[in-house]
Amino acid sequence: MIIVRDIFQLQFGKAKEAIELLTQGHGALKRAGIPVDRILADVSGDYYTLVMESRVESLGQFEENMRKIRDLNDWQEPYRRFVPLVRSGRREIFREVA
Repeated sequence: MIIVRDIFQLQFGKAKEAIELLTQGHGALKRAGIPVDRILADVSGDYYTLVMESRVESLGQFEENMRKIRDLNDWQEPYRRFVPLVRSGRREIFREVA
């Protein structure tokens, strides 16, 4: 099992708006068969951190999901509005071992 975490550092004061947009986008991704297990917000550490976490069977499945996202109209609108709220981001990919 592969765990994918998309980690976003948001603009100051934009967490509420960003969470709403990711929640909208989460539904679109799910309808397209792209799993998002949870959306997490910071409690400690860097302020205004938002994490979108997914599980996939393989890196191949992850790559296929990334191709699907590009063509997903329901995702494009929330994503277009989400991008200006983000200061920076990164992706972490883990292999589940236990």
